[in-house]
Amino acid sequence: MSAGESHGEALVGIIDGVPKGVELSTQMLADELARRRQGHGRGARQRFEQDRVRILGGVRHGLTIGSPVAIEIANSEWPKWQVVMSPNPVDPKDLLIDAGTGDEREVARNRPLTRPRPGHADLAGMMKFGHEDARPVLERASARETATRVALGLVARQFLRQVAGIEIVSHVVAVGEETADAPAPLPQDAHRLDASAVRTLDEDAQMRFIVAIDQAKKSGDTIGGVAEVAAYGVPVGLGSYTQWDERLDASLAAALMSIQSAKSVEIGQGQVDQLGSTAHDEIVVEEGPRRLSNRAGGIEGGMSNGEPIVARVGFKPISTVPRARSTIDLATGTQAPALHQRSDASQIVPATVICESMVALTLANEIIKMFGTGSVERIRAAIADYNTAVSERLNP
Repeated sequence: MSAGESHGEALVGIIDGVPKGVELSTQMLADELARRRQGHGRGARQRFEQDRVRILGGVRHGLTIGSPVAIEIANSEWPKWQVVMSPNPVDPKDLLIDAGTGDEREVARNRPLTRPRPGHADLAGMMKFGHEDARPVLERASARETATRVALGLVARQFLRQVAGIEIVSHVVAVGEETADAPAPLPQDAHRLDASAVRTLDEDAQMRFIVAIDQAKKSGDTIGGVAEVAAYGVPVGLGSYTQWDERLDASLAAALMSIQSAKSVEIGQGQVDQLGSTAHDEIVVEEGPRRLSNRAGGIEGGMSNGEPIVARVGFKPISTVPRARSTIDLATGTQAPALHQRSDASQIVPATVICESMVALTLANEIIKMFGTGSVERIRAAIADYNTAVSERLNP
């Protein structure tokens, strides 16, 4: 779980149930958070807001100790926001001055936000909690919250690597109407993808993606896209067919759909528009039992089937559009242009990294459910014994 607001002093994340012995350090977290800040189409905020990260508990000398891991991500812009976002009572007159800097934008920050933005949580959140101002809603609904997910996701990734050799990688497969012609990337492609401005190995698509993002930005607009994430080395049998809420695909879909701006999740590819005779992944016995394809995306009957788990997530264009959409001013009841907070032209590149984190958190939870907890060594041994039994069963 996490707490904190977009322009608050810090975000704080806690992940419980982490076994003893997972390798983790502040530098690892800083490197992972840097990946979330990358990508063509990112706004100015990514340049001047730095993710200053601290481990507050659960780790000693670079290893988790079995207690909850707590991580803080400080907001380097806090001095500019400490009046409007103060947790303590503030004199109303303090909201009418510029904090002594002569910065007129300080006064603008303090004004009530009464014009909810279409596509955001603003209006529904104001109605639900009875807020007169959208600030409390947008501060928590903001995608800034995903920095905490990426930090906690690294804990899960480190755990998965150490106990099962599971590796997770992602890429961009579409920006707007432009698509890439590239298969799901392999773990060894991770560094090349991190170096790509739009996170693709398709050089032709890279240029088209950049042009599409630049055109949207130039016209005062935003643009969405599709991310694909793949997990390799996942043991067969994670999840269950016995109850609806224990199905692995359901858990993954929920985790991925929870990312801000996500509008669709597809597990695998190419099954829904094919006939049954071609849609399913045949099993053959040569070279040991294996699949001829992976259209199911590594999940059948709510369980991992031993193939790489592959999911695609569609993201709508960012709702904060510079060319503001029409809305209602709740202070006057009149039609008005929506408020505009600074935003990116496209979030699709960092969204892929966030997808990796949500897949890691989901798979780590399933590993612990199936193989127990305690220490990395104990879980690693349980997985190794299980995989040996599976191999002997399939190769009598």
